[in-house]
Amino acid sequence: MGIYLKDINIKGKTALITGATKGLGRGAAIALAQAGGNIIAIGRNQSELNSLGKIIKKLKVKYSSLNCDVNNYKKMKTYIASLKKLDILVNNAGTNIPEPFLNVKETSLKTILNVNTKAVFNVAQLCANQIIKLNRKSGSIINISSIFGIVAGQNRTVYSMTKFGVEGLTKGMALDLAKYNIRVNSVCPNIVLTPRTKKYFADKKYNKYVKESTPLDKVASVSDVATSITFLASEASSMITGTSIIIDGGWTAK
Repeated sequence: MGIYLKDINIKGKTALITGATKGLGRGAAIALAQAGGNIIAIGRNQSELNSLGKIIKKLKVKYSSLNCDVNNYKKMKTYIASLKKLDILVNNAGTNIPEPFLNVKETSLKTILNVNTKAVFNVAQLCANQIIKLNRKSGSIINISSIFGIVAGQNRTVYSMTKFGVEGLTKGMALDLAKYNIRVNSVCPNIVLTPRTKKYFADKKYNKYVKESTPLDKVASVSDVATSITFLASEASSMITGTSIIIDGGWTAK
């Protein structure tokens, strides 16, 4: 019967991506558009949303955006409830403030919990309800997690706590939403080279740490993650739910 590579597309479907202005979110939006999906980008930088729109529109798909912080629940709720089409959520917005456990600031704790846990839950719930309301035949929610939701990371106790939470949320959602044919999975990359992390990789010691921790001896790219997101968004992964794709070059296999 062959390999159904034709199923790795999302033509005619609409995907909402949070944290879409840079890094993984921007890469995911472009990859999903290349796969034929219409894109709804949410981020906090209007000029970046505009520049992303220029790229997306060249791919002959629909593009809309919202300049909004995912912590603004009221604005997010109103906007998502107004959507006429929604099939896919890439729950990407997240943050990290590396600090040793004994020195974690109260402000850091609050910020990371609000973005990585509370907002992730709220956006997922709002989008799932809207997909169901619109009577879509299927849906896919992809929560962006981390290898630090699988293993611990030094000076990342709060970040790890929230990403372990994302892993638990993903499994719980998968069970609750299966009856609506909404699949829920996560992707767990290691430290990816993005505009945000580029300054860290400029440090030879840090670069060495990442490469030595990665058996494949290379740094993950945005493309490495975006391709897995596209697979999970497509019907090619129609039997996959409640699991995680670990994109780490072998980091967690040791």
